[in-house]
Amino acid sequence: MKMYFCVKLTILKIIEKEVEEWMVLYTKPNASRNLTKQLHAANIEAYCPTRTEIRQWSDRKKKVQVPVLPSMILVKLKESERSLVFEFSGAIRYLFWQRKPAKVSEEEIKALRDSLEKPNVVNTEIETLKPGQDIDLSELGFEGQKGKIKYVSGNKCWVILEKLGFVVKVTLAED
Repeated sequence: MKMYFCVKLTILKIIEKEVEEWMVLYTKPNASRNLTKQLHAANIEAYCPTRTEIRQWSDRKKKVQVPVLPSMILVKLKESERSLVFEFSGAIRYLFWQRKPAKVSEEEIKALRDSLEKPNVVNTEIETLKPGQDIDLSELGFEGQKGKIKYVSGNKCWVILEKLGFVVKVTLAED
């Protein structure tokens, strides 16, 4: 008579602790800041980067906080808690990259916060721009490029980049 022994193997499943990660959430137009406040009230970490702009109406000028990422906010959640944000009005969907929710690193969030809170402006010069004037565009990200101003109106300026074959419309900051 043959005897068979059954060996029961117990496989231990290693449970990975879920880590909270920053994800990009699309919002309804003009709902970014309100949704951020609602999420904060529900103890969900959310960040809506804003900048101050001066808006002009017919009778006055006013400083207004405007989102840097229009119709988007950054939300820090665990993967399993992703659906919580849809309980709040204004949330539309997550931004996806390669069929997975786009993740933003903590370093990128810190860099964004730092750049908005402490601008790295060391020196500013004010000069009057005139049509026909040649200007160096290295400071604007066009390394070694020079352009010729074609048109100036208020705080807007058209610059011709002959080597690249482009006309760049530049909006200058109002002080």
